[in-house]
Parts: sequence; structure tokens; C-alpha cells
Amino acid sequence: MSHIREMLHDIPIPSFLKVKQDINRETVPDCTAKVLSELNRSEITQLIRPGMSIAITSGSRGVDNIACITKTLVEFLQGMGAFPFIIPAMGSHGGSTAEGQRAILTEYGITEEAMGCPVRATMETVKIGTIDESDEPIFIDRYAAEADGIVVVNRVKPHTAFRGTYESGLMKMITIGLGKQKGAEVCHREGILRLGPNMEKFAFAILERANILFGIGTMENSLDQTYDVFALTKSEIPTLEPMYLDKARALMGSIMIPSVDILIVDEIGKDISGEGMDPNISGRWIVPTIKGGINSKIVAVLDLTKETLGNGVGIGMADVCTKKAARKVDVENTYPNSLTSTVTSLCKIPMYFDTDRLTIQAAIQMTWGKKPEEVTIVRIKNTMELGEIYVSENLKEQVSATEGMHIVTEPFSLTFDEQGNWIDR
Repeated sequence: MSHIREMLHDIPIPSFLKVKQDINRETVPDCTAKVLSELNRSEITQLIRPGMSIAITSGSRGVDNIACITKTLVEFLQGMGAFPFIIPAMGSHGGSTAEGQRAILTEYGITEEAMGCPVRATMETVKIGTIDESDEPIFIDRYAAEADGIVVVNRVKPHTAFRGTYESGLMKMITIGLGKQKGAEVCHREGILRLGPNMEKFAFAILERANILFGIGTMENSLDQTYDVFALTKSEIPTLEPMYLDKARALMGSIMIPSVDILIVDEIGKDISGEGMDPNISGRWIVPTIKGGINSKIVAVLDLTKETLGNGVGIGMADVCTKKAARKVDVENTYPNSLTSTVTSLCKIPMYFDTDRLTIQAAIQMTWGKKPEEVTIVRIKNTMELGEIYVSENLKEQVSATEGMHIVTEPFSLTFDEQGNWIDR
């Protein structure tokens, strides 16, 4: 037995309870029908002419129904006599390579075969002007710049690193997505505290200079399922997006316990959040001026999602993690995010341990000021899926007294397989 295993061997792990949380579960009953109803608005149809080449953006987040939305849009444009094609629009993600970004889209089912149109991936950009007062260059994807029109597609939700009139959504897709790595780098150049204002500044400049036709936005419920889909014209995007952002903020899920000693996150990934685990949920922010999410002394990460393709951004916000999570981090896919955003903490590897069991025991051992049996723990699958969580038995009274939380099991001991990995019950 190694010295570390010996140190942690006798640290007791508490019994747990499975808890269901009352969260918004309302969804669009028929995604295809909803998209078509939005596209058939006269304000949208009058923008499309037969023979137009139209670039459709597709991002790197795990947007619910993104393949359905994209295919419906492609077929609608083709039915109008246009020639749509899809471009990866995801800043520096995918290792800042065309192949990496195409691979991300493939994970989401967005391929030429499935969509029935070309997927044109490049990291080349075209300078379409400058910001007048500062002479800063404005870049967008080369294929998008060459097209007769652009349609931006994205989910609207609170951002993970700033607060503003516009956060994650169509305006961000216009700036960071269309801008590719080069445009994202320009936007981040003044540091993370200026990202929000810079994104807004560049978005308005691109709207003025680029051939954007309209955008399709989505909002998601507390289970990250499609709650609404809406189409906005070029002029409606900056006017109406703030309203949708407010609605999206109200729809977000949460961990209904405000404070614990340890938060265990089963998996993180770029498909989950831009920062691997959404700080609006996890409470771990790279910007100290922003608050929100659960307050915890220690965050433990157990794994990376398959869909993140080795992009371990966000692992640096954890205090401990498993060896399997640390070893899945592909620096070629991960470091470009920090090199572009200039935020080093997201990519740092925390203390890591051989197994889930040892990682949890290490977190308990390092919870200062409490005996192991007093340590409070919440475990979630990821920051997107919050309908069902686990809590340590010593939180039973607090859960019972919290409106919207329901205990669904008797206390049980954690079960681990031969490799020391947690087995769900």
C-alpha cells in the first residue's frame, strides 16, 4: 500500500441519500414544428433569396436538440432555394484546429451526411473592418465572410465569467464564435474583466459590417432541455436578446442547499459548460466579483465527459480530482483556451488520486475544522443535470426543511467497484 493510500485508508465516507429537486421541466413539445413556425415569420422569409449561399454557425456547447434545430434550418433554407452550409463557430475550442472543431460537431451528430449540406471547417478569418475609436481589427470566419448571408445559432443563458446586457447567446456567437480563435483572442486581449464590454462592442461592429441575416436562439429549462426556440432578425438580436437572457436566468437549475463542505462533480466538459462546470451552479468563479452557485470548501471532480474530447478546461477550479480525470486532459485541446482567454487557472491540474474512493477520502481529510462524520457533502452528475442529486446523511434535516427537495431513498453506504470507482444505486 502506498503512503498516500495508507494515510487515507481509514477516513470514513458517510452514508448518502438520493434527493429529487423540483425544477422547471417544461419543454417544447415538437422542436421541428417550433423552429419552422419561427422561420416562417414574414420578417425572416423576406430575407432569403433563391441561390443565396448561407453560412450556419454551430457551436461547441451541448445545446439540447441542436442537431434537430440545425437540420430543420438547413431544410427550410434549401426549400427556399438557398444553398446553406454549416461552419464550426467556437472560438479557440477543439484545440484551435479545423479538424478539432469538426470533430466536436460530429459528436453532436452534425455531419454532412446527417444534415444534408456541407460542413466547412477552417480557422482562417477575414478582417472586415476595425473598431473606429481604437482601430482594433474585426475578424470573422472566412467562409462566413464569403457567403451571401449568415445565420447564427446559439443558446441564450447566463455567462460563466461575466455579467452584462448580453452574456452567452447570439451576440456572443457573433463575436467569439464567428471570430474563431483570432477574433476571440482580440476580444480577450484586455483580460477577463473586460470580456463582457469587449464582446458587446465587437458584436455591434460585426452586426454593422457582416452579412448576418438572422439568428435562432434557444432557452433551456432547469434540466437543460429545450424550453423555447425563437428566430430574431439582425435588428431584433441586440434589442430582444436581453429579455431572453432574463428569462433564461430565471429558468436555470440550482443546488437548493446554499452551502456545504464538499461538492463532488462526477464529470466536467466543454459540452457541459464553457468552464467545464458552470460556476452559476458550482460556485467556483474565475472572476472574484461575481457570486452565485453553491458555496463549498472543497470541489472534487471525478471524470471528464467523452464529448469534451480531452478538453479539461475547468479542472483547475477543482481542489482535488481523480487520476483518470487528470490523465484525460489533452493539452493540445485544453491549453488554447487559456492561451486565448489569458486565464491560467482553468487549465491547472489539482491534486489527483488513484480512485474515486481516495479522491472523496482526500476531500474529507482536507476539510478543516470538522471531524469526518461532521463533513457535509453534495454530489451531482454534472452542472447540467440537477433533477436528482446525492447528499450526505447529515444533511437530512436540512433537505427535509427545504421546499422543493424530496428524499427518495433511505440512507445507504457508497458502493465501489474493484477499481475504487463509485457505483450508482
